[in-house]
Amino acid sequence: MAKIIGSERPDFATKVGLVLATAGSAVGLGNIWRFPVTTGNNGGAAFILIYVACVLVLGLPLMVAEFSVGRHAHTNTAQAYKQLSRHWLWSRVGQFGVFTGWFIMCYYTVVSGWALGYLVDSLCNRFGILGGDIPDYKNHFSRFVANPYLPVLYTCALVLISHFIIVRGVKRGIERVSKVLMPLLFIILLILAVSSLFTPGAREGLTFLFRPDFTKITFQTVLDAMGQAFYSLSLAMGCVCTYASYFSKDTHLIGTAFKVGLIDSFVAVMAGIIIFPAVFSTNIQPDEGASLVFIALPGVFQQAFGLVPALGYLVSVLFYFLLVIATLTSVISLHEVPTAYLAENYRLPRPKATAVVTAVCLLVATFCSLSMGPLDRFRIAGRNLFDLFDFVSGQIMLPLGGFLIALFVGWILDRRILRNQLTNGATAAPRTSRYVIILLRYFVPFAILLIFLSGMGIFHIV
Repeated sequence: MAKIIGSERPDFATKVGLVLATAGSAVGLGNIWRFPVTTGNNGGAAFILIYVACVLVLGLPLMVAEFSVGRHAHTNTAQAYKQLSRHWLWSRVGQFGVFTGWFIMCYYTVVSGWALGYLVDSLCNRFGILGGDIPDYKNHFSRFVANPYLPVLYTCALVLISHFIIVRGVKRGIERVSKVLMPLLFIILLILAVSSLFTPGAREGLTFLFRPDFTKITFQTVLDAMGQAFYSLSLAMGCVCTYASYFSKDTHLIGTAFKVGLIDSFVAVMAGIIIFPAVFSTNIQPDEGASLVFIALPGVFQQAFGLVPALGYLVSVLFYFLLVIATLTSVISLHEVPTAYLAENYRLPRPKATAVVTAVCLLVATFCSLSMGPLDRFRIAGRNLFDLFDFVSGQIMLPLGGFLIALFVGWILDRRILRNQLTNGATAAPRTSRYVIILLRYFVPFAILLIFLSGMGIFHIV
């Protein structure tokens, strides 16, 4: 199938829009949900230092690798790898990335729907923060996800919002919305962070977050930090490569990756500043687990701001609005991956390609949502459909895709192409590009292999 000519494809109109859109693809549940939980499980500040180091030596080199492939090929992810290699394995790495992005989108939108549902619950005071009946938060969440229609309704709403953004294209859709949503996300982060400083547990929470305790560091802590750095940057799911195909020739790839990594890490640390002071104001443990956001936090907001219920209500609403924004920017990037693939490989008009992706995603996401309730008894390998999608994508597809990308760019891709992309045609310093190539060749594949083995339970050190 013929490749769309590069000059016919749109580029991001501004550097600010480019960075915000790419950062929006990275910022999501991995920052606001997974990062505080993983930090809590690994002792706080010491983990953050290791995490930042892992972003620099693992996350950013792999992001730059995807940037290089996407911008050089200037086409969708599947076609990009075909263009750069005729070998049967390497030419299919991009197709695998497109499928991974679509696969993740189908269940990630369900969690996005939960965030939207909890935003509605917060607005309607269903958590009892302004008075009235205080629900059993665990049962509230269980009843909500098992409901046969509400989670599906909210999921459909999020998918349709992303549909109307994607159908407008790169400049009028993705870039324009990112310029609104990302600054709004930062503003809400700052408001919530300041509010958290007025909770009774502010001192304990900030101490836990920022005072390193290196006695709690184990090799497993390092593995968790590598995994968090890998997952939180939206690597190996086609998003980064697809967005890079809209980069202009003068975009500095290493500098852009650094900015995206900085924004991503900033959001993650700010989420910790928001969550841990509130958590230490109650009897909730900082290592509460993945239930923290939807089970523990409603009660935390109710108790931590008990003296000023109106503030607790506002914080609750803003937090779940923040979660909706973060998940929406990720869903937009996931939606763009298969949309660009269908539009260019099968020469479909963009509205039709977007509609196909939306329709298929809605169908599969509906079954994923229902598998938490009415269809829970239908299981594959002991897992319902939602858990199966989560496990297969997170533990198998993402590490495998990242491993193949690192090997391809580090060892297979023509050195002249890679060097030209990293130095912007010899206009940028070559020393940094040499470090990136060394990391891609020797460290990144090894680190991803450890993440994969640890996630599968094959390799685990206490």
